[in-house]
Amino acid sequence: MSATAHPTTSGLVSRAGSGAVAGIAGGIVFGMLMAMMGMLPMVGMLIGVDNAFVGFLVHLVNSAIIGAVFGLLAYGIADKIGPVLGAGMVYGVVWWVLGALLLMPLWLSVTADPMMKDMVFVIEKDQWLSLMGHAIFGLITAAVLYGLRRRARS
Repeated sequence: MSATAHPTTSGLVSRAGSGAVAGIAGGIVFGMLMAMMGMLPMVGMLIGVDNAFVGFLVHLVNSAIIGAVFGLLAYGIADKIGPVLGAGMVYGVVWWVLGALLLMPLWLSVTADPMMKDMVFVIEKDQWLSLMGHAIFGLITAAVLYGLRRRARS
């Protein structure tokens, strides 16, 4: 009987776990950029706490979850540096659109300032800096996933 081509549950957990670790690595770097731009208190406001440390923790939780999804989606190409870096860059840009331009302003309009809903899909200086951060997040997440995948194969 031939082996199944579908990943096992433990295989999916491993892929998601590798992605979460990679996402945390990307999130740490992106979080440092956000700290330099003074953006972390706003991230904390997603849960109603205007505090940079809380914002960093919220950011890392999001990074782990987003990284886990990337691990599930990209694990099949994670042993090829070019394709996985390209996928990471695209993934970061997709999350910039979904997170920074859509979900964050909508969520903040509920937790912090009702006028934030007027910022949905608005692109100004801070959003361009956010795009750079999301792209860097995607690249670092992909590079770490590549390293973890290569390590798992050896």
